[in-house]
Amino acid sequence: MKKKFWIAFSSIEQIDSSFIIKLYEHFGDIETAFNANLDDLKNVEGLSVKKAENFLKQRDKVDIDRTYTEVETRGINFLTLEDESYPKMLRQISNPPAVLYYKGKLFECNLDKTLAVVGSRRASSSGKDDLRKILSGLGGTDICIVSGLASGIDTVAHTSAIENNIKTIGVIASGFDFVYPTSNKTLYQNIENGYGAIVTEYYPTFEPIKFRFPQRNRIVSGLSYGTLVCEASLKSGALITANLTLEQGRELMCIPGAISNPNTQGIYKLLKNGATIVTETSDILNAMGWEIKQNIEIGDQLTLPMLTADEEKIYYNLEIEEKGVDELLTLTGLKLDDLLMNLTTMELKGIIKQSGADRYRRV
Repeated sequence: MKKKFWIAFSSIEQIDSSFIIKLYEHFGDIETAFNANLDDLKNVEGLSVKKAENFLKQRDKVDIDRTYTEVETRGINFLTLEDESYPKMLRQISNPPAVLYYKGKLFECNLDKTLAVVGSRRASSSGKDDLRKILSGLGGTDICIVSGLASGIDTVAHTSAIENNIKTIGVIASGFDFVYPTSNKTLYQNIENGYGAIVTEYYPTFEPIKFRFPQRNRIVSGLSYGTLVCEASLKSGALITANLTLEQGRELMCIPGAISNPNTQGIYKLLKNGATIVTETSDILNAMGWEIKQNIEIGDQLTLPMLTADEEKIYYNLEIEEKGVDELLTLTGLKLDDLLMNLTTMELKGIIKQSGADRYRRV
């Protein structure tokens, strides 16, 4: 069975997908490529003798049947470049994964309407809220959100998708034996158990080593028709993904943020260079040329709980930005005890939240 040889190749940590594909394209058959000798490999264009010898040394340690069984017994599905069902957008990039391992319901996701969402691991509260608001406008549609299952913006992207009944695909930078970050274990499980799929190019035992995260980014953008960036510093992984998006000829979009936030420096660089600005859900749909059907019109305001007169004063004064208790006392004219009581009530209603010591903002 040919598939065993794809897995056997993939189980060798010292090589990558580009190496596997180079040999596959040269020999035209994955089994022949795997079993090639040194004289055969010397004829492969662009392959040094040193790399060929290193591959042969590692290959001879591989138990082909065992590596395949290890994948099967873990309940992991996989696709190879030879499979017709391999995602077409991913196949088009310059260095597609030779093997794509996955868990969950990959083919219940609409791979013809995929949107990558990337951003800072240390995103601000306002950045996270902006993203939640924009993704909520896609609720109940057949769009699929793709992200990297990291902390920060990635986590918000996946959880917002789940909360709004949107399928989501998480691309991880390790094999399935690892959950990184461990705080996302429940999120992993939720995605696997019906909300989408988790995918990786790495054999199950491969650890989440630092260099694998930038490699993972090409799959996030490669699976997607467009990428939405929410908060990115000038030296962030999100900016790497943004550049990959452009290299892959896909649509690049950015959510603007406060210019005083270091995490928006990368955003404004991308916007100045022509990325599409996104301040509401319809901006994404217009940029992508997607039509969707929803129960409410894009941009409609969410219905607020009934507010008292004092609560309306507080809510109105939090429209632009968060404010402290002292500011709200001045702006609303309320007594301290009344203000604190109303703030507590509004928090319980879920329409405002505390964003720091004695500071509040709208949800």
